[in-house]
Amino acid sequence: MLLQPDGSRAARAHLRRGAYLLRTNCQETDPATLWRWYIQLIAAEAAFRTAKSDLGLRPIYHHLPSRVDAHILICFLALALWRTLEQWMSAKGLGSCARKLIASISTIKSMDIILPVERSGLRADLRLRVVAKPEKETAQLLAHLGLQIPRQSKIIENVVPKID
Repeated sequence: MLLQPDGSRAARAHLRRGAYLLRTNCQETDPATLWRWYIQLIAAEAAFRTAKSDLGLRPIYHHLPSRVDAHILICFLALALWRTLEQWMSAKGLGSCARKLIASISTIKSMDIILPVERSGLRADLRLRVVAKPEKETAQLLAHLGLQIPRQSKIIENVVPKID
């Protein structure tokens, strides 16, 4: 909006008093429905930003329609999981900022211990997954969510060996 010599820009801004203007090509006339759609659009865009920033994905270019469809499906599933996490947090009284929960839980460390085992002349690797004890704040958060860290190591089977 350009500033008019007579100051009408300020007058129009005063008349709106912080009203939000949505522009759309949809035929819907109910403002509540349009607002709900707009909020859903913001949520979908936030999910794509999450995929790019939080997950560290770079732009992906697909050339086959089936791969484009698969990519959209994965993004939709990520959005559904993100929304489920937010609703779960909200139901537990933790607000709805999933990023903070993810950041807190990401401090939990786990490690695989590989032990060579020999039985009856056969040599194999025994892989045990061990989870470290979380920090006090993270442990309280997990308890509030009703989650427990495994106290014993777990045998991990059918692991595809890493190719060097």
